Amino acid sequence: MEEPDIINNLEKTLSTFKNPDCRLVAVSKTKPISILEQAYAAGIRDFGENKVQEMTEKADQLPKDIRWHMIGHLQRNKVKYIAPYVHLIHSVDSLRLLKQIDKEGKKVERIIPCLLQVHIAKEETKYGWDEKELMDFLSGEEIKTMKNIHIAGLMGMATNTDNLETIRNEFKGLSQLFDKLKSMVLPEQVQLKELSMGMSADYLIAQDEGSTMVRIGSAIFGARNYN
Repeated sequence: MEEPDIINNLEKTLSTFKNPDCRLVAVSKTKPISILEQAYAAGIRDFGENKVQEMTEKADQLPKDIRWHMIGHLQRNKVKYIAPYVHLIHSVDSLRLLKQIDKEGKKVERIIPCLLQVHIAKEETKYGWDEKELMDFLSGEEIKTMKNIHIAGLMGMATNTDNLETIRNEFKGLSQLFDKLKSMVLPEQVQLKELSMGMSADYLIAQDEGSTMVRIGSAIFGARNYN
């Protein structure tokens, strides 16, 4: 398979951004170290992975100023492997997971930044909190006991569909929830600044609707390697 032209792909992608302040997280899952090194040389410092083992192996081999983002479904028994270095966990989809992150953060004496993943898609296979769960948790007492997590914002994944109106409505709903929460008095562990939504196929719509962080893989690195 021909290697992608990383620099050209990055330039093309960034040239289409509607919001220059929106951060690009380069989703490097399944890609070899050599490809990531090209993106690093081109100035990329935020890399996203969806498997703990792959992220840890890459983090061991690549420069230490890289900011590693866990964007995939995270199992509680795997949190300990990324707790010492992960920059941001986007995919905190349950209270049980958040408790585990807090526990592992205490062990390594770190406050671990997290995004709460909200279920906005029509597909049941996607994970996340619903609005009531989120409201109840953020206004409740339990979060006040968690001293080793920092809730930096929300994350959402739109339905995998060609219907752009559906995607826009889902992103719009998440953005409205984000604004609603920001207007509330929240615990000190919660400072909502990041709204992570949008991938290669829908990041322009996400930016229209207020995304501060987009997770882009195939537009930069080409198709995923499955073997």
